[in-house]
Amino acid sequence: MAKKVLITGSRGIAAALVAQLSSKGYSIYLLGGEEQDCKSLSAQFSQVVGYSAIDIRDEELVKGAFDQAVKQLDGMDHVVSIVGGSGRSFGDGAIEDISKSAWDQTLELNLTTAFMTAREAVKYFKNHGGGSIILTSSVLATSPSPEFFRTHAYAVAKGGINTLVKTLSAAYLTDSIRVNAIAPSLVATPMAARAAQNPEIASFTEKKQPFAPHQLSADQVAAGYVYLIENQGVTGQIIEIDGGWSVNSSV
Repeated sequence: MAKKVLITGSRGIAAALVAQLSSKGYSIYLLGGEEQDCKSLSAQFSQVVGYSAIDIRDEELVKGAFDQAVKQLDGMDHVVSIVGGSGRSFGDGAIEDISKSAWDQTLELNLTTAFMTAREAVKYFKNHGGGSIILTSSVLATSPSPEFFRTHAYAVAKGGINTLVKTLSAAYLTDSIRVNAIAPSLVATPMAARAAQNPEIASFTEKKQPFAPHQLSADQVAAGYVYLIENQGVTGQIIEIDGGWSVNSSV
C-alpha cells in the first residue's frame, strides 16, 4: 500500500493524524504549522521524516516545501490539507461588519492555502501515477449556526473548499487522483478554545451535536482522514464528522 503522506498543520487534528498514521507505518512530512510543534512531533514519531514550518500562505515557500517533501519522502502518495483557522482575529463576523482586509485574510488562510496545497499535489500526482488529496471543510459551510457562529467569510471559504473537492475530483479522475474532504463540527483543538470556554456555546453544543456533546476529539476527526487515505473507492466526497450537528434541525 502507498504510504507516503504530506500533512499541512502541526497541532490539533494534524497531530492526531500523525499519531494514527505513524502507528500504521506511514512516512510523514509536515508542512506549515508551528516550528516547535513540528519539532516535537518529529521527536515523538520516527515516522515523521521531515518538516517545513513555513507560512503556508506564501506561494514560493509552498512550492519549495513540496519539492523538499518529495525528496525526503522519496515520493508522495497522499496530501492532507488541514491548515486553516478562525478569521475572528482579522475581523471576520457578520457580513455587514467585515472589512475587505478581514475578508481577504480569512479566505487566504482557509481557501487559498487549500488551493495552493491541492495545486502542488495535482502537479506532482499527474506525473507520478496518481494519488489522493484530502482537504478540510467545516459543517458551517452547509449547516449554519447564526446565533453563535456568525463568521461569514470563514463559512464562504469552507464552502469554496467543498466546491474545490467536487470540481477537482471530476477533472482528475482519468489521472487516478482522488479528492475528498472532511467537514468537522466543533473539535477540541486550540482553535475552538473560545467556544469551549463560553457557557452559552457549551450548552448549545451539548444539544446540537449530541454524539460529541463536549466537542469532538481530534482523534475522532483524524480517523476520517485515515479512512479517506485508505479507501481507494472514495472520491468527490465531503464527509461530515459532526456528532449529529448537520441533521439536528431542532436546535
